[in-house]
Amino acid sequence: MTDFHPTPEKHPLIQSGPLSTLYREVVQCDVCPRIVAFRNKVANEKRKQFIQWTYWGRPIPGYGDPNAELLLVGLAPAAHGGNRTARVFTGDKSADFLVHCLYGAGIANQPNSDALNDGLELNNAFMTPILKCVPPQDKPTAKELRNCAPFFSAEMKLLKNVKVILALGKIGFDGCLKYFRQHFDLKMKDFPFGHDQKYILPNGIILWGCYHPSPRNVNTGRLNFEMMAILLQKIKKTLNQ
Repeated sequence: MTDFHPTPEKHPLIQSGPLSTLYREVVQCDVCPRIVAFRNKVANEKRKQFIQWTYWGRPIPGYGDPNAELLLVGLAPAAHGGNRTARVFTGDKSADFLVHCLYGAGIANQPNSDALNDGLELNNAFMTPILKCVPPQDKPTAKELRNCAPFFSAEMKLLKNVKVILALGKIGFDGCLKYFRQHFDLKMKDFPFGHDQKYILPNGIILWGCYHPSPRNVNTGRLNFEMMAILLQKIKKTLNQ
């Protein structure tokens, strides 16, 4: 099932729930000129295989259970994934791998993430990107990350039950650390990023590093299904303790 016309009116977390007011603000943001120009260019030019789609072409909200104990933090929407479908980790190769792994761990109700209306549900999990728009070459500037950081801070205040943060990639990992540095005296050098590297923060939340499920990492074998399965089972065991 697909949805060729994703709109704010069709997005469940924009229309209702504890994050709806925040996400109505998020999807209107146009603070970063370089990113706005790029996301619009992609949405207008499209990719041939998605020529029938009306691309979302806006910042994207998070998705999942707002009461979740597990928060997955990615880098940004994919140009023809989230920027097209309006949902994080949806409609691109990274999504294919990640959601297949989440399904295998019992965290997702299905192995695919294709469109807003595909029926995907997350069990005790919520996912959001540290940067809400797609940046050129998937490389945001430091200023663009700073511009977007208040949205992540607002999400963290509203996601009140988070016990474990699974940071997918170093930029997402560092973005989480920078958020916590607002509240605690933390030095970035004391928290080196690594796959399956976890840290218990002063407030008891566990920050857990994971290689990003990008095609580059998956195709080179840096990350595979077994590695993700082991990591996700460790996380589930931790949450059940």
